Amino acid sequence: MRRTIVTTAATAAGVVLLLALKPHGSASAQSLPVISSDTGAATPADQPSSGGTGSGTAPSTGGSPSPSAAGSAASGGGTRTVTGSPVDTRYGPVQVRITLTGGKLSKVDVLQYPSESNRDEEINSYALPQLNQEAIAAGNARIDSVSGATYTSDGYTRSLQSALDQAGVH
Repeated sequence: MRRTIVTTAATAAGVVLLLALKPHGSASAQSLPVISSDTGAATPADQPSSGGTGSGTAPSTGGSPSPSAAGSAASGGGTRTVTGSPVDTRYGPVQVRITLTGGKLSKVDVLQYPSESNRDEEINSYALPQLNQEAIAAGNARIDSVSGATYTSDGYTRSLQSALDQAGVH
């Protein structure tokens, strides 16, 4: 009898805790600062960095190239931006926008990243600049994860690879 009461109380407490959890809000990228590889600092998303909209979606011009444009951009000159797909992680979405100069990765802006808690902000304030620096140095998405930011690192590399694929960069 006593075991039944304890089990029922524990189950009720578990249900209450589950109901108290809030899902990841769909915080728009407009409310998040954009982490740029130029400075490593956050800038408000409503003030777009060069060539972008800051809205967290692909820009209407210079975004996803047509298949024929992708090949010429990868081998030719010029500057263009491509926005990667948003990647859902355990703590929230991660999305990047890349700038290609002469067909090479020259800049990475993080449009969306987990920011629900102070801990998310703390982790991403050091992880995202490191990821940006590594991506530009490597010129591709084959970069190391940042210790302590495994989920953000995974979402970052997957969104980065999506943008590189759209741009036709391998």
